[in-house]
Amino acid sequence: MADYVAPLRDMRFVYHELLGLDALAEWPGYGEATPDIVDAVLEEAARFCAEVLAPLNRSGDEQGCRLVDGTVLTPDGFREAYAAFIEAGWNTLAMPPEHGGQGLPHALDLLVTEMVSGTNLAFGMYSGLTEGTVDALSAFASDELKAIYLERLVSGRWSGTMCLTEAQAGTDLGLLRTRAEPREDGSYAITGTKLFISAGDHDLTENIVHLVLARLPDAPPGVKGISMFVVPKRLVAADGSCGAPNAVSCGALEHKMGIHASATCVMNFDGASGWLVGEPHRGLRAMFTMMNAARIYVGVQGLGLAQASYRGAADYAAERLQGRAPGAAPHPEAPADPLTAHPDVRRMLLTMRAWVEGCRMLAIWTASLLDEAALHPDGARRAAADDAVALLTPVVKAFITDVAFEVTNLGMQVYGGHGYIREHGMEQRVRDARITQIYEGTNGIQALDLLGRKLGADFGRRLRPVFHPLQAFVDAHAGDPELAAWVAPLAKALDRLQRATLLLAERGLRDPAQAAAGASDYLRLLGLVLLGYLWARAAQLALARQADDDDGFYRAKRLTASFYMERLLPQSGALFAALGGDARALLEFDARQF
Repeated sequence: MADYVAPLRDMRFVYHELLGLDALAEWPGYGEATPDIVDAVLEEAARFCAEVLAPLNRSGDEQGCRLVDGTVLTPDGFREAYAAFIEAGWNTLAMPPEHGGQGLPHALDLLVTEMVSGTNLAFGMYSGLTEGTVDALSAFASDELKAIYLERLVSGRWSGTMCLTEAQAGTDLGLLRTRAEPREDGSYAITGTKLFISAGDHDLTENIVHLVLARLPDAPPGVKGISMFVVPKRLVAADGSCGAPNAVSCGALEHKMGIHASATCVMNFDGASGWLVGEPHRGLRAMFTMMNAARIYVGVQGLGLAQASYRGAADYAAERLQGRAPGAAPHPEAPADPLTAHPDVRRMLLTMRAWVEGCRMLAIWTASLLDEAALHPDGARRAAADDAVALLTPVVKAFITDVAFEVTNLGMQVYGGHGYIREHGMEQRVRDARITQIYEGTNGIQALDLLGRKLGADFGRRLRPVFHPLQAFVDAHAGDPELAAWVAPLAKALDRLQRATLLLAERGLRDPAQAAAGASDYLRLLGLVLLGYLWARAAQLALARQADDDDGFYRAKRLTASFYMERLLPQSGALFAALGGDARALLEFDARQF
């Protein structure tokens, strides 16, 4: 497996130049996020990931986790790496300072998450859900629970999980059966079984804090009867120290296609002691605080794997000699040309590059809106940013992970037969990437969320802070001949998106099933257009910097933007045509014939 090289130059381009996030340091609460601090964090994170996490990726995949005498043991080296991880404070970057976090921007935190995911996705999952646990407890828990749990979770000495799924329920949480019986001391006896619980049990932290969805005895049916409880693996004394084991156990480890070094557990709660978080029967609202953070995080997991696959494929293609490219041989002195000379290999590499760099812009733009929603001094800006984040979250999760799976498959294809064997690590990235399209709500669920909950809410209010900047950019530069190669295709695609939005809104009023049949196509169309907007902005910036381009970075950026407009954005035409068609065949097909 090739050494990991973080895309620091492109990360700095997105953060400092394209999005202008140095301005965050001027906001109350982000004073530490100066450009030199941001660059130092990125450089040190790249070193840590390359030297500590990457060497454990293949061995962790091959060894996997083990369930021994009721305890999950992580692969060799993971405990030492986790201790170094929390000692360096990588888990606390965006955590609240009042509980021991560093309070740095989410945009910076997600760039570090990309590097962790690109070097060792399975390792990153052990701390990945803890930030969401902190968010949920901060927003909904009592002061007593906050005092017990928050500082210890932020420090990394304890970790958090999200316990939703049950065998009979899956995504339909209204069907869950886990029970919560009140006790006289104010706690609850939690009884039930949850499955597919990431990091449900392991040997990395002193305690594991489960946020569990369950039903009280008087709960109404469906999702309106769900409450959330905090259930620690080990009971906690009044002084915060860990006491006796709670009645929580890992019943089995799931045997998975990928992320073998991540413990995916069947968790049994046998009258375990739990404490109510928030109001009774309002647990789903609290859990969505955690789930939305997790969905953005999963999108960045896919991005990290895609970047690592692209870098591996590009390096291999530059060195591998294979046949002669059409036309004059670019390397007549060699017995064959490198793979990078062949047009079809160049097509694959540029497709990977355009997707990866475009998705990085989308992910960090969304993260910057998270920062804006949290701390911008202007309340109207905070509200608009919050609306934009709500709209973009399912796109970041679904679009980026769909693209990531495509990219990792292309990376394996560039290697040919060598990509299909374990030695180079390309097939592991394909296996690891596949889960990102499934967990934290399958991508089809994300599309339905976008269409059903986000587009039509409050007369399209959440559309405005996302659509308006795109239209304003097109209007401002429509007559600029220097930008025509990027703005003209974007204008056509944006027009298709706007017409598709109106079409689905009208269909949704007449026939919700017809509209739902186009949900995944619509999400893909929106993602394509968002990347088109960001690529056009990147090209504009790169054009302005062409006089200062000794290393060719900006020229490569312009050409990649052109490739995106010429070869990838045209997919918007096919998607628009599909959305404009009738879904009758899909809806009328006899289910007995499947």
